[in-house]
Amino acid sequence: MEIKKSMRASLEDKRLLLAEAGLVVTLGMVYLAFERRTAPVSATLLTGTTLVVDCDDILALPMETPPPPPSAPELPRLSDEIEVVEDDFLVDVDFANLTEEDGSIVPVGVYIPQEVVEEEETYDELPYVVVEQKPTFQGGEANAFSKWVNSHLVYPEVAKEIGVQGRVILQFTVDTDGRVINVKVLRGADETLDREAVRVVSSSPKWVPGRQHDRAVRVSYTFPVIFQLR
Repeated sequence: MEIKKSMRASLEDKRLLLAEAGLVVTLGMVYLAFERRTAPVSATLLTGTTLVVDCDDILALPMETPPPPPSAPELPRLSDEIEVVEDDFLVDVDFANLTEEDGSIVPVGVYIPQEVVEEEETYDELPYVVVEQKPTFQGGEANAFSKWVNSHLVYPEVAKEIGVQGRVILQFTVDTDGRVINVKVLRGADETLDREAVRVVSSSPKWVPGRQHDRAVRVSYTFPVIFQLR
């Protein structure tokens, strides 16, 4: 189909003119927008006076800057120099008095250092039962101690009257100096017989102490004392 169009109705020749006109109108509107001022704001005070404030003036006010934070305190500086002070002076006052809060007087004298004497620690050695050289009693006979005990026993009268007899088992220790110590009853027969057996054995003369590794040591013994009525 053939398009029929009049040359007078064509806008191709006016395109540049219309573009320039539109640009002028746009620039004019932008200029008017920048030139337009904000309407002032009015506020009524309690006294009835109307205060007019321009918003542009408010925006133009300078902002208040916050105060700076407080600075940290400086650390004390320590000196590297060390001064040595002699402490060899003497006090002229031999005696002084100090007063307490309640008024009492506390005497203070010159301090005199005391000499510290270290005591030697002694350890109780456990008695031996078997040693290289046994303790000996009055010549070293096998039954010497038994004979001595029997010769010194006194039969208690109370036990005689009621006919009490029996065997008392004792334990004792021959010390490093030959003394008989730590006498105790392991198995008793009667209270009176037990006391008499302990008395006689505790009164024993000194022994020749036993030896272990060429030195005197304690030796423990278990010894029976027999009470028999005849």
